[in-house]
Amino acid sequence: MKVTQVAAQLYTVREHLKTPEDIRESLRRIKEIGYPAVQLASLGSLSEEETAKMLEEADLVCCSSHEDSARILSEPAAIVARLKKLGCRSAAYPYPSGVKLDTLDDVRAFARKLDAAGKVFHEAGMSLVYHNHSIEFRRFDGRLMLEVLYEETDPKHVQAEIDTYWVQYGGGDSEDWCRALKGRLPQLHMKDYAITAESRPTFAEIGQGNLNFRKIVAAAEESGCQWYIVEQDRCSGDPFDSLRISFEYIRDNLCS
Repeated sequence: MKVTQVAAQLYTVREHLKTPEDIRESLRRIKEIGYPAVQLASLGSLSEEETAKMLEEADLVCCSSHEDSARILSEPAAIVARLKKLGCRSAAYPYPSGVKLDTLDDVRAFARKLDAAGKVFHEAGMSLVYHNHSIEFRRFDGRLMLEVLYEETDPKHVQAEIDTYWVQYGGGDSEDWCRALKGRLPQLHMKDYAITAESRPTFAEIGQGNLNFRKIVAAAEESGCQWYIVEQDRCSGDPFDSLRISFEYIRDNLCS
């Protein structure tokens, strides 16, 4: 893992992305921390042209973008066109909001829709990655939903963006999942998992929680991971401070 492969998910600083001026300043601060790239999210109505210009001004690469779940399935060509304007080659399906997932047949139908959308991305020279939460660790006839989604889609059409916090929350093992998805894991969402004084799970900066990122990153590297994306859904303080703590830990302990 190289420091040039580390990115920041903009959802982490979403409260600082309300206006174009906020976005420009947030990108500047992320670059100042040391991140060479970002994954897009929470940019509201900012146009692709404006976004691309701000990224260029900040000297940041757009490694990927979390796009609207429904549009990915219903209008994949429109998302491809948007990515081209952004100079980005990957979209993440963020969450199956509004998708009926009550039975194995429902999950299989969802997999077919993902595969059809992913085929459009693949034919355009781009990739569609699936971002998991904990819902995918439900079992249907003995199979995890996440297993069904990957088993019943073409690896060329649907790749993976394993989220370490949500795998742990769902009772899985991120290292195992990284190894199982060899050749299909271009992106990893790095989130640490800690326990509060009330014995509740909570998000933490990388290196401040309980996940063994040395083993997780090693497995991801072996599987061909290209981008290691830091995201913290909730921060106890300034999210830029959280991004800095995570970046410095990754730089000093996980990068070669």
